[in-house]
Amino acid sequence: MPTDTTTFRAGLVQMCSGRDTARNVRDASALIREAAAGGAHYVQTPECTNIMELDRERLFAATEPESANAGLQQLVDLARELKIWLHLGSMVIKASETKLANRAFLISPKGEVTARYDKIHMFDVDLPNGEIYRESKNYEPGTRAVVAQLPWGGLGFAICYDLRFPYLFRALAHAGASFLTVPAAFTRVTGEAHWVALLRARAIEAQCFVLAAAQGGVHEHGRETFGHSLVVSPWGQVIAEGGVHPSVIFADIESGLIEDVRSRVPSLRHDRTFEIIAADGKTGAEVV
Repeated sequence: MPTDTTTFRAGLVQMCSGRDTARNVRDASALIREAAAGGAHYVQTPECTNIMELDRERLFAATEPESANAGLQQLVDLARELKIWLHLGSMVIKASETKLANRAFLISPKGEVTARYDKIHMFDVDLPNGEIYRESKNYEPGTRAVVAQLPWGGLGFAICYDLRFPYLFRALAHAGASFLTVPAAFTRVTGEAHWVALLRARAIEAQCFVLAAAQGGVHEHGRETFGHSLVVSPWGQVIAEGGVHPSVIFADIESGLIEDVRSRVPSLRHDRTFEIIAADGKTGAEVV
């Protein structure tokens, strides 16, 4: 753990998770060790670290509740061993007999789970290339936004499709986040079109660092994800970017840059409430 509370090294773990949860945890562990060996104080893994599967029967058969999740416990123990802040971008957790949770965990260097976040927005779409996704069929959406405390500032949580909802990130910034996280499994089609643009936009709008570890490659179930794990500065500059294959990317984060950006363009202090007026002159809902 560095004594400097303004600067730290982040390591983003990029994976190509498959159907075998034990193998995925082993692969994640090896990359997390690589990140720690490279000097990372904070390590983030992608969405669905422990399994990538679309078939409902296979998915439920392979997942476990949090209280009995062997893979989660292994990674908690690893964070304690390596003395790092480990952010599991998400683990697929059995929430009930009919629903799963897409849940992020923040684990301290002491091996304590200090925060949890369940993905709020469900990816229910029909893509032009014929791919169909119905996350709400299997997953229970979260209902709480979360900001956790790191030694260097507040960490705001989001997962993948949450990226498309800017009000979440603005709210996290107002709640004290200095670093916004978007571990993801973006499809190749949507990733090529929007991944970098959306991450840069969220960083600029919220005036925070954005850290996004990604799944990348062709997975066992046939889905192809975009990869390109990314770190973006509060000014919107890409300061680190991965490719497509499993790897670790590093970025040295200087938290002092956040206040510099916010003083130059103090937009977070300029939010105002207003009403929306429809074309017929009727007053709509108040917007914050």
